[in-house]
Amino acid sequence: MLLFFLRQLGCNTKWIVSPLAVGFAFSMASLVTATDIINTASGTANNLEVPVNSNQTIANVVRPRLELVKSGDRAAAEPGDTIIYRLTLKNTGEITANNILITDILPLGINYVATLTQASLTTGLATTPTTLTGAVRSGQNVSFNFPALAPGEALNVVYGAVITPDAVRGSGRNLAQESRSNTATHLVRIRPGILSDCGTIIGRVFIDKNGDGEQQPEEKGMPNAVIFMDDGNRITTDEKGLFSLGGVISGDRTGVLDLTSIPGYQIAENTRFIERNSQSRLVRVAPGGLVRMNFAITPLPEDTPPSPIFPDSSDQPNQPNSPNPSSSPSGLPRE
Repeated sequence: MLLFFLRQLGCNTKWIVSPLAVGFAFSMASLVTATDIINTASGTANNLEVPVNSNQTIANVVRPRLELVKSGDRAAAEPGDTIIYRLTLKNTGEITANNILITDILPLGINYVATLTQASLTTGLATTPTTLTGAVRSGQNVSFNFPALAPGEALNVVYGAVITPDAVRGSGRNLAQESRSNTATHLVRIRPGILSDCGTIIGRVFIDKNGDGEQQPEEKGMPNAVIFMDDGNRITTDEKGLFSLGGVISGDRTGVLDLTSIPGYQIAENTRFIERNSQSRLVRVAPGGLVRMNFAITPLPEDTPPSPIFPDSSDQPNQPNSPNPSSSPSGLPRE
């Protein structure tokens, strides 16, 4: 079979097919740009007396214009919270949009709650509740189906989603789109909440009078004492001897009391816990946890003259009658 393109005049195109055997058919497709396409076709052959004409078809090829807007009821959330999303799809075109399918891709850790889904249809200034033909969840993708949207109408879809601990590892940004609309996005900032990977250290530096290592009501705190942490942080106590440090990375943390910041004081001796006799403290910070780091101090003793040293009687075996401690040294008369 040979196919020849003869000519095109205006919107008419003439093709010659030679030969076309019995039982065979010829078909063709043309790309045209128009609003309404009215198409007819006719065929003839050398052995046909009357041309064969086809029926007339009209194709309306105007695409509906759909605008999608997405919003949420909060800009930040943490695990355990519920966020309400709102999708508004408006038909700003001149023809009805059929077979509406909105696909919403939720980020990691934000899960769709089907029982919190509602829909309404806005026509002009009036908004009436309506029913979706389907709301299907597949993983993190949620699809909403609606039969048709006339020009000027807007479909409103409101649904809820719960924030799970996995959301901390996600981006918080989700995308929604109808195949004939723009892509709408919404970003929610995920706060770690009580599931934070970091913890908090609180503590105090106080004058321990009874040596139990715990501050009693009558035991005052030491202001302006300095503690150095293992990560380089420098902490200064307040007027009551208290301090706190937030955002501490979980794990074993060490703090050291700078004794030069409290002249005239030393670490108080503790007979119950040996580790508290050191000027350093080791604590284990759990993710999102709170630990205490206390330092008990006591004033330095006053300077006293050294006690005299007397010879030991065991060092003098040849002297049977060694003097007692109250007697005078050997060889000197007693007064």
